[in-house]
Amino acid sequence: MNESKNSVLKSPTEQTLDKSTTTSFDHVIINANIATFSAQYGFDIYADNQADSNPYGQLHHAAIGIKNSKIAWIGTQDQITAHLPKYQTSQITDADGKWLTPGLIDCHTHIVYGGNRSNEFEARLQGVSYQDIAAQGGGIVATVSATRAASIEALFAQSEKRLVALMKEGVTSIEIKSGYGLDLDTERKMLTVARQLGEKYDIHVSTTYLAAHALPPEYKSHEQDLADDYIDQVCEWLPILHAEGLVDAVDGFCENIAFSSDQIRRVFEVARSLDLPVKLHAEQLSDIGGSALVAEYKGLSSDHLEHLSETDIVKMAASDTVAVILPGAFYTLRDTKLPPIEALRKHQVPMAISTDCNPGTSPLTSLLLAMNMGCTLFYLTPEEVLAGSTVYAAKALGLSNKGKIEVGCDADLALWDIARPADLAYQMGLNPIQGIMVQGQWRDTI
Repeated sequence: MNESKNSVLKSPTEQTLDKSTTTSFDHVIINANIATFSAQYGFDIYADNQADSNPYGQLHHAAIGIKNSKIAWIGTQDQITAHLPKYQTSQITDADGKWLTPGLIDCHTHIVYGGNRSNEFEARLQGVSYQDIAAQGGGIVATVSATRAASIEALFAQSEKRLVALMKEGVTSIEIKSGYGLDLDTERKMLTVARQLGEKYDIHVSTTYLAAHALPPEYKSHEQDLADDYIDQVCEWLPILHAEGLVDAVDGFCENIAFSSDQIRRVFEVARSLDLPVKLHAEQLSDIGGSALVAEYKGLSSDHLEHLSETDIVKMAASDTVAVILPGAFYTLRDTKLPPIEALRKHQVPMAISTDCNPGTSPLTSLLLAMNMGCTLFYLTPEEVLAGSTVYAAKALGLSNKGKIEVGCDADLALWDIARPADLAYQMGLNPIQGIMVQGQWRDTI
């Protein structure tokens, strides 16, 4: 194993084990190699001199103590060995040299939806554009019809399969958007299903209100005038659903086939009045200023970004807004316009990676494959895509206690049978997961 010179624990992050500490852990993980993604252990993807950083924030021959669903201690294997007899066998996990990472986080998904759009996949293969499909009543609107017609039970059953597929590849937190209802009752139904999925599987689900996703069929006549009328409704529904405890953040689709930046601004103003964070689908097909708008509202993230300008990248950097890169949609649509990765690096904008799981443009339920696509299609490094699926994905959801392994963070972990962290982006089709821990408890989902 090629160990970094910085991959050993050093003061002040190293904790001394005293008698009271050694008997207080609920669980101990031993003999682990750890990709912490913590600055405390040298992780700095934008270091001026990479020789001064520690890739992945990696630690070798390490151990972790967990207490009350939190990471309570991180130390060397030698520190914990003498204290292991104090614990029951069921309280100890021997990683046997395997790798621990933070639990993966899928920070941009549309997994709750009804119906199937493989017919559009076939049409695109025959040369029909995404815009033409939308103009013919397909695209988002087709899924709207199917989602409106589905019962809450049917919608849950269909969406559950997608969530389980993601969890089997190490996902312990996920964002789920509405946006296939486009009326109050169906938006409520989608967000309710998202909450129910989190409750059944006891993982963190961030719910995002995306009613400003497309213009529903009933508003199609005299489209420009009625688009403003529909945005009025979107703004009216948001406080209702927020009061019902169904909304964690607010999103929109700011595009030439969707809504203008002025229309999205109206939705963001309501979000601000409710103290809800915002994010945006922006610059996927054109540049109409979506990312600048998100930056103005100090939004969590701006997502897609193939047509993002450097001027707006500077604004995102100033507002600490994460760039969420979605290679699944790029791949499915056979896009050729690459997102401006070098400019995002230049201005040190954190980049997250997500599946964008949706029925039309990214029917992808593998975050590991999304990581590989990020490397092969966008020339990201394995460290960047794994950071983008952990620490920066957490940042894109405003989850400060997730996405990294350090004392005080949630004990959401993934254990992998790999030789080195880069294997997670390198391998295709082989799932090396050995187990996931959510809030300090190993799960039996695999």
